This record gives sequence, structure tokens and C-alpha cells, in this order.
Amino acid sequence: MKKVFIGGSRRVSRLSASVRERIDRIIENNLPIVIGDANGADKAVQRYLHANNYRNVEVFCSGDLCRNNLGGWNSREVPAHTRDRSFSFYAAKDRAMADEASYGLMVWDGSSTGTLLNALRLIKQQKKVVLYSVPEKQFFEFRNILQWGDFVSKCGSNVRDSLERKADLETDLGRRQPEFLPRSVAPSHKF
Repeated sequence: MKKVFIGGSRRVSRLSASVRERIDRIIENNLPIVIGDANGADKAVQRYLHANNYRNVEVFCSGDLCRNNLGGWNSREVPAHTRDRSFSFYAAKDRAMADEASYGLMVWDGSSTGTLLNALRLIKQQKKVVLYSVPEKQFFEFRNILQWGDFVSKCGSNVRDSLERKADLETDLGRRQPEFLPRSVAPSHKF
């Protein structure tokens, strides 16, 4: 069965009516949801799912303790290669959710590169991603790397640079570095 990875920025604590409508469609279709345990968007989505008594949810946690599991759903503890509560520690669960999911729904605050990296992980696996930009109050749909490249090329250089650094950390962990942009649309500075 198809699974949906729902994630988002830690600075997002409320879900817009548009995002709640998308989640309602997921609920209506009884699609399994994989979600992280972070504060912010993860917790807001968990709160919404719990309020709607939705049970088809699995919470992914890095290490052996979930920070948030508001519905008492099944949880999956994903081993991390470090004990340090850094980007690398929490990225382990994000990679596992991207691998397991068939689709992604991301709620982005306009600056969080962790959310963008989750979207990119899915896109690189040729999985559809719908990203809701909170500042723009708009959905963006990505089915391939060219659409992704067009979107990222319009982001500020600080977002692109941070995204590059985080992808480099994944490379340091022995993972293949994801492309940010196809070479044909890459800006002139290093990516």
C-alpha cells in the first residue's frame, strides 16, 4: 500500500486550512502515514491526526526515544550513527521515512533546509512531493529533478548554501550526495 511521508519545519506550529484539507484526503483514503517526532510541523500534524482519531500512523524516531508520539501510535526507532543530537542524528529517521514512503507532503516555513532535504530525498527516488510554502500560502508539486531545480533556483542563496552543507554531511556519512539543481539550471556560484 502507498505510504505518505508528512514532514515539515520546526518553526511551523499551526497547520493552514489548505494543509488540513490535504491531510483530510489522506485520511479519507486511509493511507498509511509516516511522520517524525520533532516539535513544530511534525507535532502539529500529529495533533491533527490524533484529534481526528486517525490510527494508520507510524512515528519514526532517531535513537531509542520518541520526543513526540501524541496518538500513542506504533513507533520505529531508527539507529543513528552518532549519539550527538546533531543534524546527522536526526537525519537517520528522515532518510528511513523517505525510503519507506511512496509520496511526500512537506510543510515549509520558507527557510528550513531540513524540510527541503526531505523533499529532495523523495524526488531523487522518483517519488512525488507536494510542498506547502507557509510564507507564500501556496502548494508546489514536484515529480522530477527539473521541477525541483526550478524551485530551488528561486530560493535565496542562504537557503541553497545551507542545503548544500546538509547534503555534504550526508556525503560524509558515506551516502551519495544528492544534486540540488540539474547542471543546466545551476546558478553560477558553487553548488
